[in-house]
Amino acid sequence: MFTKEKENEEFNFYTEKFLQELSTISEKIIVHQNKIGDEISKKYNVERSPTILLQPDDYNIRYTGAPMGEEGRSFIEAVLMVSQKNSHLSEVSKDILKTLKESRQVQVFVTLACPYCPAQVINAFKAAIEKPKLVSSECVDAAEHLDIAEKFEVGAVPHTVINNQTISRGVEPEERFIQELVSLQPSDQVEDQTAPIEPNVVDLVIIGAGPAGLTAGIYAARSGLKTVILEKKIAGGQAAITPVVENWPGFSSIGGKQLMDMISKQARDYVPVIESEQVLEIKIGKYLEAITAKNWYVSKAIIIATGAEHRKLMVPGEQRLYGRGMSYCPTCDGFFFKGKTVVVVGGGNTAMTDALYLKSLGASVTVLNRGEMFKGEQTLKDSMLKEKIPVIWNISVVEILGESTVTGVKVKDLKSNSEQVIQTEGVFVAIGEIPNNQLAVDIGLKVDEHGFVVADRFGRTNIPRVNAAGDITGGVRQITTAVGSGATAATSAFEDILHPYWVPKKI
Repeated sequence: MFTKEKENEEFNFYTEKFLQELSTISEKIIVHQNKIGDEISKKYNVERSPTILLQPDDYNIRYTGAPMGEEGRSFIEAVLMVSQKNSHLSEVSKDILKTLKESRQVQVFVTLACPYCPAQVINAFKAAIEKPKLVSSECVDAAEHLDIAEKFEVGAVPHTVINNQTISRGVEPEERFIQELVSLQPSDQVEDQTAPIEPNVVDLVIIGAGPAGLTAGIYAARSGLKTVILEKKIAGGQAAITPVVENWPGFSSIGGKQLMDMISKQARDYVPVIESEQVLEIKIGKYLEAITAKNWYVSKAIIIATGAEHRKLMVPGEQRLYGRGMSYCPTCDGFFFKGKTVVVVGGGNTAMTDALYLKSLGASVTVLNRGEMFKGEQTLKDSMLKEKIPVIWNISVVEILGESTVTGVKVKDLKSNSEQVIQTEGVFVAIGEIPNNQLAVDIGLKVDEHGFVVADRFGRTNIPRVNAAGDITGGVRQITTAVGSGATAATSAFEDILHPYWVPKKI
C-alpha cells in the first residue's frame, strides 16, 4: 500500500484500516505500507494515493484508489487468485490469450457504487495473472482520480482502456474481453471456434439471474431438479442498480444491491449461478438445448427470465453521447455529476427514484415529463415535493446536444409545439423498459404488442417445456411480482416434467 499525506486522506485511512484487518485473517496476508516518493514507490512507478499493488514482483496488478464499496468484491477475488497463482480463465480464453505477443496496459475505470464494475475488473486481473510478462491491469476509482477519468472522457462505468485506447463501456463476458485485449478492437461476439463440444446435462436451465430467475432456481432445486442459472452479465438484474427499495415486505428500506445479494446468496446455496455466460441460441427437440459461447446445456425444460432493459429515447445524440453525459444508470454514473446540472427524463417511479438519488449526491436536478402528472407511488411524489425538485410538464426531448460531452437538450412543448434548449451537463433517461425477448422470438414464443412474452398464470408459454417469468412477461414489473412468477414457473416446470400435459393420454 502506498499513500501520500494530504492526498485523499479519508480513502487512505479506510484503505489502511481495511488492509490491516484483512491481514489478521491469515499470516499469509502481509501488508507493506509505503510512502509515495520513497524508493519502493519509484521502483513500481506509484504516484497516486492510495495505491495497492498485489504481489508486485510476480504480477502487474494495482488498485489506484480504495478497494471499497462494490470493489471490495473484486479485491478479495484478486487476492485469492494471486495467492493461488491461478487466473481461473476458461480454456477458451487461455487459447485466445496464447496468441498475444505484445504488451497490454489495461485500465478499468469504476465507481464504488457500480455493481457491474467488479466483473470487468476481474476480467482484467485474470489476464494479468495468466500473462504476467505481457499484461498489466489497473482498477481506477474515477471518483477519486477525476483527472485521469476526464483524460479518457469517462462518463459511464465500467470504462475499459487498453494501451491508452477506449475499448469498451460496460461489463463484458470474459471471452469477449480477452478477444478485445488481444486484437485492440471492440468485438461483438466470440468467434465460432469457441463453440462448445460436450453437453452439460441438467433437468432445468434458467436464463437470467434477476429476481425471477434466482427465485426459480431456489424452488426448482428444492423440488429436486438439477438446475443451472445462466446470466449474461451479473446476478441481480436491474433490481441491483435500484438505489433504494422501499416496498419489499419485511424491510422499510433496503438498497437494491443489498437485497439482490441476499437473494443471490440464497440461490447459490441451491444451484450454480454462472455469470457472464450469455445464451446465444435455444434449440427445441426431444430435449431442450441452451448454447452459450463456451458451453452447451441439454435439459428437460427451460425458464426464460431475461427481464427488460432501459427504453431509449431514440433521438439524435443519445447513442453518440452515451457515457459522455448520457446515462441510464444513476447508481453507476451519478457520482460524475456531483455539483453539476442534470435532467431526468421520465414520469414514473424510476424517474422519481433517479431524481431523488441524484439530488442526494449533490446534483442540481430537473425532471422532464411528457405528461401532466407523475405515474407512480404517492410516497415518491411526496418525496419529490419535499426535496423541491423542479419538474417541467408536457415536454418532450427531441435531441441531446453536445460535441464531446452533453451540453444541453432540445425539447418541444407538447401543447404549443414550440422548441427550446435547456442547458445541462447530464441526461438520465428513465422512460420505461423494453423486454429482452430476442431468444423468445427466435424460437417462436408468442409475444404481445409490446414484445412481452405471453404466459399463463403458471408461467407456461405456447411452447411446452418453455416457461417464462419476471419482467419478460410484462405486467407491473416489480421485484415482488418477479419472485412470485419465478417460484410459479419453477413449480409448474417440475410438474410438467413429471406429468407432461402436452402428451396425449393413452386410452
